[in-house]
Amino acid sequence: MSYTQDNTFKGLDFTRSIPYSEFDNCTFIACNFEQSDLSQVKFNDCTFEECNLSLAKLTHTAFRNVQFNSCKMLGLRFDACNPFGIDFSFDHCQLKHSSYFELKIRKTRFISCQLEEVDFAHSDLSEALFDNCDLRGAVFDQTTLAKTDFRSAVNYIINPEQNKIKKAKFSLSGVSGLLNKYDIFIEQ
Repeated sequence: MSYTQDNTFKGLDFTRSIPYSEFDNCTFIACNFEQSDLSQVKFNDCTFEECNLSLAKLTHTAFRNVQFNSCKMLGLRFDACNPFGIDFSFDHCQLKHSSYFELKIRKTRFISCQLEEVDFAHSDLSEALFDNCDLRGAVFDQTTLAKTDFRSAVNYIINPEQNKIKKAKFSLSGVSGLLNKYDIFIEQ
């Protein structure tokens, strides 16, 4: 097992697997992880900037206090990650077709992200923030959304009868996403 601390990686190609590695306080800038096998890799206090992690394998991968900024992250199975201490945030990321199924990711921040067709079913997103995010086709089913902030999110459809939305925050313009199941027309 290799261990790396306080290092910056810029423009590197990590498309081959990284066997059982651990990274502490590292920064990855414009690195390619597309289709990489990141299974069992641990990322602690790391930052990814302008990286491509699309379709990377995340079996038992640990993300603890990790920030993703302007990253392409299509089709990721975050639900396969190590759930212990999982903590990450996303800013200006493409997260289409990713899965957070059954994850407890309370207080997660999604800022200006594309979250089309993302699976949040059975997840705990309490106190999460979806700031200026596109949630077209995202799945919310038996999801805990207590105190979650959707005020500037768009294109979401959430069935209040199948999700826990107590004290969640919505804008008036987004209320139609809560009423979609009733097949009614709301004029603005």
